[in-house]
Amino acid sequence: MSELERWETRFSGPGYWFGTAPNAFLASQAHRLRPGQKALAIADGEGRNGVWLAEQGLDVVSLDFSSSAGEKARALAAERGVRLCTEQADLTTWTWPTAEFDVIAAIFVQFVGPALRTRMFGGMKQALKAGGLILMQGYRPEQLEYRTGGPDKVENLYTRAILEEAFGDLAVVEISEHDSMVREGTGHNGMSALIDLVAQK
Repeated sequence: MSELERWETRFSGPGYWFGTAPNAFLASQAHRLRPGQKALAIADGEGRNGVWLAEQGLDVVSLDFSSSAGEKARALAAERGVRLCTEQADLTTWTWPTAEFDVIAAIFVQFVGPALRTRMFGGMKQALKAGGLILMQGYRPEQLEYRTGGPDKVENLYTRAILEEAFGDLAVVEISEHDSMVREGTGHNGMSALIDLVAQK
């Protein structure tokens, strides 16, 4: 089964794999957001985070590999009464724009190994406007002990050193490591080893 087939299978089923509520870390950053900002939700899946950003008054592009996920994201946006622009794209080959977004949300985008991750992180910084924010949450290597979600490859998981190396050249970088309970549908459920990044260009 290809990677695309795997995600299509996951997202074409009934219900929402990761639920319809926004990621708790992302929601905790609401005070940093302003209506009218342009946001990119990377690997947004079935739209829970992109729709929430739209509910805060942002102009949102919800990007995902799966067309089935995009259909659900549009349905969720319609149900919530907000506008969401969805785009189907493979982040490993997507052409990153330059200085286009005020906010980039990257929640559990840990499906790529180190080489492609470096390209993705560079693309995120390129796509960000001056003064723009990157809001990211991922799993740390300790997540392999919890097994409550995320990849099973340690090289796909984030450490403070990885994020400092990737984003340390930005103007403001805040990194928080913690173990917390996550309840996000079927996909993420239970105590989890997390790392959060807030970075400003």
